[in-house]
Amino acid sequence: MERLNRFLARSGVASRRRADELIASGSVRVNGEVPPPSGVLVDPDQDTVTVDGRAVKPRTKHRYLMLNKPVGVITTAKDEADRATVLDAVGEEGLSGHRLFPVGRLDADTSGLLVLTDDGELAFRLTHPRYKVAKEYVAIVAGSPSAGDLDSLRKGVDLDDGKTAPAEVEVAGFDPALGSGHTELRVVIREGRHRQVRRMLHAVGHKVQSLRRTGFGPLKLGRLKTGDWRVLGEAEVEALHRAVRIEPP
Repeated sequence: MERLNRFLARSGVASRRRADELIASGSVRVNGEVPPPSGVLVDPDQDTVTVDGRAVKPRTKHRYLMLNKPVGVITTAKDEADRATVLDAVGEEGLSGHRLFPVGRLDADTSGLLVLTDDGELAFRLTHPRYKVAKEYVAIVAGSPSAGDLDSLRKGVDLDDGKTAPAEVEVAGFDPALGSGHTELRVVIREGRHRQVRRMLHAVGHKVQSLRRTGFGPLKLGRLKTGDWRVLGEAEVEALHRAVRIEPP
């Protein structure tokens, strides 16, 4: 027996959070009945689970992609304003018949490493604060952060939704091509608040000019070009599972 939202996530329907939304919306049936919004326990071998009338079966093999998301692409499966999404970026070849969804979010104006998968349990844990998965960014900011600014970021800064956890921050360099008054920073956080890196840097007086995610847990963006994607290797998939304490498949 397992919880309905976990079964839906394991079957590649959606992340566990999105599965909760589907259950609450009434789209899910268990043996023809609408389950309570809080969900129920199901027996995958005995119970029939459907979403919008379509039977759900656990996948025997998941798919894992890394995308170097371009600026302007929306991190969602479908956009009501018909803007380009990350699923458009990987196309049918990337989907390869799987119902992929992005793991977490990158703002439209942020580029870089984004994982897409149909492994709902892994996606849930990678984005849950409990597991403190590291997200590494390279930020170009206005001005030159002082030692005090960097120290504040390392201790945590007060935002409107509470104080942040300490971040790893270091000056990566001063690129003359960026023009005077710009600094490149490497920032690592282990939370996932909305536009967190931008807000943290703004809180210490430095507006972000550009932001790119270069690492996610054990993964590194490497030389993957903007707009390109690739299938994760077996060792990378195992490393992601170990990072959130799931026995590798």
